Amino acid sequence: MAEPNPIDDSLETLRRRIDGLDEQIVRVLNERARVVVEIGKLKQQNNAPIYAPDREKAVLEKVRQLNEGPLPDRCLEAVYRELMSGSFALEKPLRIGFLGPAGTFSHAAAVRKFGSSVQYVPMTEIVSVFSEVARGHIDYGLVPVENSIGGGVVDTLDAFLHSSAKICAEVLITIHHNLLVNEPWEQVRRIYSKPEVFSQCRNWLSATAKDRDIQPAASTSAAAELAAKTPGVAAIGSTIAGELYGLKALFENIEDNPDNVTRFFVIGREAARRSGDDKTAIMFTTAHKPGALAEVLDVFKENGINLTDIEKRPSKKVNWEYYFFIDAQGHADDAAMKTAIEQAKQHCLQLTMLGSYPRATEVL
Repeated sequence: MAEPNPIDDSLETLRRRIDGLDEQIVRVLNERARVVVEIGKLKQQNNAPIYAPDREKAVLEKVRQLNEGPLPDRCLEAVYRELMSGSFALEKPLRIGFLGPAGTFSHAAAVRKFGSSVQYVPMTEIVSVFSEVARGHIDYGLVPVENSIGGGVVDTLDAFLHSSAKICAEVLITIHHNLLVNEPWEQVRRIYSKPEVFSQCRNWLSATAKDRDIQPAASTSAAAELAAKTPGVAAIGSTIAGELYGLKALFENIEDNPDNVTRFFVIGREAARRSGDDKTAIMFTTAHKPGALAEVLDVFKENGINLTDIEKRPSKKVNWEYYFFIDAQGHADDAAMKTAIEQAKQHCLQLTMLGSYPRATEVL
């Protein structure tokens, strides 16, 4: 007979402890889920929204406060995001629209935000996400608004000009580009992706792929689909695109700037309630007089409100008329914000509240 191995005995003892803890965890999670079901019933009886960004922020902050390690905060946040995703499914199945097709970075961002227990609906254009939200065909939409390298996303800003959809949350997503392929690198002759992606991977392309043919594609997902079907072809895209089309990430994180972050808005039919750490998005066009824009901005300064972003877009109605978009720290229900908005209206031809929402403090 083989002699007892003390290491095996110790491992078995520890594994039995883990098994016992797993039983407790599953039991408590299901107890939590039963409370979620009761909350869902109350929400449906009172026509309250299922997704509550202020509550989401509070739960994740509480998890971080309770965490004493050794698990990092990001691990527990990921667990709780999936728990909340499962909660949505128990309360009411949510439909989340995004700029498709499946496998795009917008799709990846939506999954990171809402988890794997909701239904995702790809749209062909950003404006379609807005219109489907406004019609009630989908519950929420996720749209890109700004990239740390490329700047503002004009299609999203323009969509606000004609939509009643409200901003109810913001999401910060790190964008990583990967070379996706099913063949050895030596057999790759052509690489497809969106032109914007190529511009964000110039250093890697010039150093590693200078002898490969670079070709544009309609989307990173379309590039991945082509790579899955065509010998000698690779794609640059997201890991979720690789998973969808059965491609391996031969080279990971090939972007020039590893801190490439895209900000997304979650849009719905109602703005979010106050969380205590909020931002408010406002769209306005000024009167045609000298210093009109400065007067609007001074109003926020005088009321002690910090502006975190300002963008402009042509109105497309009158030549040289512009709409301005600002993000201001604070909620629309705050006294200072209410005063500032009323004062700002005096210097504007039109001013529209796009929504108040919890400020994103973590990059997913």
